[in-house]
Amino acid sequence: MVENQANERDLHSKLMEMIGRVEPLNEEAMKRADQHLLNLTKPPGSLGKLEDIATQLAGITGELHPDLSRKAIVVMAADHGVCEEGVSAFPAEVTPQMVLNFLAGGAAVNVLARQAGADVRCVDIGVNAELSHPQLISRKLMNGTCNIAKGPAMSRETAIEAVLVGIKVVEQLWQDGYRMFATGDMGIGNTTASSAVLAVLSGGSPEDATGRGTGINDERFAHKMAIIRRAIETNEPNSADPIDVLSKVGGLEIAGLAGVIIGAAAHRCPVVIDGFISSAAALLAAALCENSVHYMIGSHLSNERAHGQLLKEIGLSPVIHLSMRLGEGTGAALCFHFIEAAQRIMSEMATFDSAGVSRG
Repeated sequence: MVENQANERDLHSKLMEMIGRVEPLNEEAMKRADQHLLNLTKPPGSLGKLEDIATQLAGITGELHPDLSRKAIVVMAADHGVCEEGVSAFPAEVTPQMVLNFLAGGAAVNVLARQAGADVRCVDIGVNAELSHPQLISRKLMNGTCNIAKGPAMSRETAIEAVLVGIKVVEQLWQDGYRMFATGDMGIGNTTASSAVLAVLSGGSPEDATGRGTGINDERFAHKMAIIRRAIETNEPNSADPIDVLSKVGGLEIAGLAGVIIGAAAHRCPVVIDGFISSAAALLAAALCENSVHYMIGSHLSNERAHGQLLKEIGLSPVIHLSMRLGEGTGAALCFHFIEAAQRIMSEMATFDSAGVSRG
């Protein structure tokens, strides 16, 4: 017991050290970006969110024209014990099967990442299967979480360790030259855990926080909401303590993605947030590290019922809405195109003076 407590304190200290590295945005660089945008041949603000992104990128990196060409979508994969309650339309065996699909390059996120010039990096942080592949980042902490309807998903120590896994993955990728990150997920049952996290941290009801995930019918949807309510009542997570919430009703991949977000922010890199599960991780990251929100770019509005509410809780405005609800990092991959568009506006568009155009 004493050894476990000492280990938890050590892990917590490491997490706090990394959180302390996340600084506010560079205000001077943002002012320079805004001034440059005002000098371009267009009415002020007429490119909307593209201008917002350009200014944000300047604040994140401290540069008007940062090189963000090396992009990685980090797909965290883990299983969920709550699947034994029948909350998903798909069996738990799909998680390891899809991980192998990612590694073979055949999933939707692989297709969209190739189009965007991004790399997919898949992390096994808690898949309930023995997986081996040259491209797999193996960081397994458990063979899936425990059933949150019966008790905590994981120990507090494991929850902190899972966040640190995400931070360390980003650290290695940053050393490899990546300068922009995106979040992706794989884990049958993870919308159940994400809805529980949202309900607790927002103070809302499980019913308002729950969607149909993989497309479950009305009967299973009602059952899913009841399971989430039971999980919250059974575990009594403390909404003022993000790690407590994560350990009691969260998921290993959700924790890992929170770490990816904090790690990207600590390295002054933008991190593109995908859909519902990624946004639950972003909400946890924001609760742990308020400044990390400024490094997030909300990619899209998912068709998962409560995603809009989740984005509002974080303070993110999605760039696109294509009625998607796949996860994996697919919406984030598409958002890369808009981020590149914002960068090209900054670097390629003529100014009033260079084009000889009269100002308004």
